[in-house]
Amino acid sequence: MAAPLDEELSRLAELHGVATSYSPSPDRTVAASAEAVVAVLAALGVDAATPGATRAALADRERELGERLLPPTLVHWTDAGAGPAALAGLPAGTRLSLETEQGEARATAERLPPGVHRVRATAPDGRTAEAHLIVAPPRLPTPAGRSCGLLVQLYSLLSSRSWGMGDLGDLAELAAWAGRTAGAGFVQVNPLHAAVPGAPTDPSPYRPSSRRFPDPVHLRVEAVPEYAHAEDREHLRAVLERAARLRAGVLDKGALIDRDAVWELKREALEKVREVPLGPGRQAAYDAFRAGQGRALEDHATWYALAEVHGSDWQSWPAGLRDPRSPETARARADLADRVDFHSWLAWLTDEQLRAAQRAAREAGMQVGIVHDLAVGVHPAGADAWAQQDHFAAGMSVGAPPDAFNARGQDWGLPPWRPDRLAASGHAPYRRLLRALFRYAGALRIDHVMGLFRLWWVPQGRPPTEGTYVRYDAEAMLALLTLEASRAGALVIGEDLGTVEPGVRETLQRRGVLGTSVLWFERDWEGDGRPLPPESWRADCLATATTHDLPPTAARLTGEHVELRDSLGLLTRPLAEERAEATADTREWLAVLDRLGLLGPAGPAGEESAASAEEARIRAVHRFLLRTPARMIGVWLPDGIGDRRPQNLPGTWDEYPNWRLPIADPAGRPVTLEELTRSPRVRALLALLGEG
Repeated sequence: MAAPLDEELSRLAELHGVATSYSPSPDRTVAASAEAVVAVLAALGVDAATPGATRAALADRERELGERLLPPTLVHWTDAGAGPAALAGLPAGTRLSLETEQGEARATAERLPPGVHRVRATAPDGRTAEAHLIVAPPRLPTPAGRSCGLLVQLYSLLSSRSWGMGDLGDLAELAAWAGRTAGAGFVQVNPLHAAVPGAPTDPSPYRPSSRRFPDPVHLRVEAVPEYAHAEDREHLRAVLERAARLRAGVLDKGALIDRDAVWELKREALEKVREVPLGPGRQAAYDAFRAGQGRALEDHATWYALAEVHGSDWQSWPAGLRDPRSPETARARADLADRVDFHSWLAWLTDEQLRAAQRAAREAGMQVGIVHDLAVGVHPAGADAWAQQDHFAAGMSVGAPPDAFNARGQDWGLPPWRPDRLAASGHAPYRRLLRALFRYAGALRIDHVMGLFRLWWVPQGRPPTEGTYVRYDAEAMLALLTLEASRAGALVIGEDLGTVEPGVRETLQRRGVLGTSVLWFERDWEGDGRPLPPESWRADCLATATTHDLPPTAARLTGEHVELRDSLGLLTRPLAEERAEATADTREWLAVLDRLGLLGPAGPAGEESAASAEEARIRAVHRFLLRTPARMIGVWLPDGIGDRRPQNLPGTWDEYPNWRLPIADPAGRPVTLEELTRSPRVRALLALLGEG
């Protein structure tokens, strides 16, 4: 039995933003254990291991807060008056000096331009304080009318030119086609963050090595300008032949997508391409990229160079190399200068092709373009965790508490950022991350957007039931998001599915962050529990029929998703019970679609095939979405061809080929990008976009 929290420990936890309880449902509150709270406080540098230590830490914290002139980060919304309230509350006679983001000295905080500025306060009693002052517009950019588009996992979208998985050339082609032929406004893809190298590499795009830099495995090698001038053509032809065999294995022989094999071929080809000197203009562009990305790029490339020598878990490296600022690391960086430059060059090439895909989308008439996905966190062994380790909480992992859908809770294996270190730095790692992503994103989808407010921390070695929530400075996080998105002219979509803390959705909506609404979950949960009619849906959202973590629409309509989960031992109730519930759920939704006249007339008795009936139902689902006021409507591209297989099946690892399946037809036959664009079934579904 977990030890209860005493009053002093509870007060100390509160002052450090550590929750002492959580509510899995409005009518239920669960207390956090004292052990969990003590462990989380320790990860924040606070000793609460004994009653005496707790009392001392509490006294220190109360004294610190009582004497503090300013918090480390201030926020001012440009529609909120002359200046930040915290500055107005300073003691009379306090002197202020400010330095704007642009380097201009100011004596007052009035009418500051949007940006992240530095402020210094000196009180009459001699106390001083320095703070970061975020000045942000009140709201994010708003979509100019409704936008309809496609959702796809890029690796699954193979063309006749892919090297065994979808690439950025395929993304540009899809966007150009969808924009011009279907009037699509966007294409949303999975996170394209850099992966942790190794064999096998973790295929999940949601456990990256770095969120700041993209993964060069997505490069279209032939589109690199220097490729045409590479001298060893015979070697490159041999690589292309092996790539063709890899592609044929996936498309024609039932092989799974093998990211490691794809990268091995691309790396080999890119090593040859790199032998071609850059022209003056290209060299200047590369130099500008390196200068603009600064130390973050140098750290990133250094980690990958060191990983080639010492393996991809920096925590097992020689002691001196575990510190990115150590003399040993500096010497290793110099010794490995050529490999550091290689990985910097890869980051630049990938950034170029990402921006080219966005240009292709906009030139095709897309009002948004490419929607990129920001994962919740990073792999503990990867580049960001190494380079930013002073900002991560040691011995902690992000997850989710037990709820009605998962009685054991979840541990995602991602180290959380420390909110105190973020605040002290003006949220610098987060700010730079956003700025990097908005270089090539027409919109950004933030996975588990509730993490801007709080995250469930799980002490290492403990089950996720023995964690607790830690609060972040949501106002600062939202202000920076609004600032950087506004500068880029980009939209933001928050994945806010599941249990959401009261007030969070309202705050996000007020700042212009669109939510995520999935048809099968949109019911009147506070009333009779029945499907919400389209006019009752919220407007500020991306509305879809499914996601990468859910069954494709065809599988849900037939109930095949239940059979799949049963075959893998994932059901917690008897199959008959699960099947009956799924059938009733589908029948209820089909009745709604029929009542609204969305299913259309059936063919003569006995003539309507099961396939055509399925297509009609999938189109009806999307017609329903178009009846809602949602600002964005997303079509899961595999739904267009009738794919039955989910791209990811939560709760499985080796039991199911998560993140390794190509888009396929109803029989499971892989379908190329070219076939998709010629498919009458796909075209019929996408024609609906014009009705929106």
